[in-house]
Amino acid sequence: MKNEKLINFIDSFQSVVINSLDENKNPFSSYAPFVKYENSYYVYLSNMAKHSKNLKNNKKSSIFFCEDENSCENIFARKRVIMQCNTTIIEKDSKKYNSILDSFEKKFDKKMVQTLRAMSDFNVYEFKAFYGEAIFGFGKAYNLGGENFDELIQREATKGHGHK
Repeated sequence: MKNEKLINFIDSFQSVVINSLDENKNPFSSYAPFVKYENSYYVYLSNMAKHSKNLKNNKKSSIFFCEDENSCENIFARKRVIMQCNTTIIEKDSKKYNSILDSFEKKFDKKMVQTLRAMSDFNVYEFKAFYGEAIFGFGKAYNLGGENFDELIQREATKGHGHK
């Protein structure tokens, strides 16, 4: 069953941290505004961006949502969601491509998105999760489950944080 806490947490973000691998298989992190559409996550990136090149060359990536440290209860236990993904480029001018960009216009500054749409070097990247984790505090670590990775699955065989 969909977990509202998880969905509301992710819905509270406008951008996502993207982790990709460069040409030497070194990790590279950046961010981009995102939309969720039909249970996948999408970003709109210029070909000039390093993470764009990385995602074209290596389809494995991860996305990361992390609670703002200025508003968290405890810096050691910030709420966060991590999803490992397969990444693909959506075909330009397809129905899906246009629907996703329409979603960007609804979520963000319409005029800005229309300006970016006029630039030929931008692509829509889809992040489709195949594994995920969520941490909502000490002792509140979950695997993501369900067909759409919108369920929290209690981890088994973990004893939690012991004390010395």
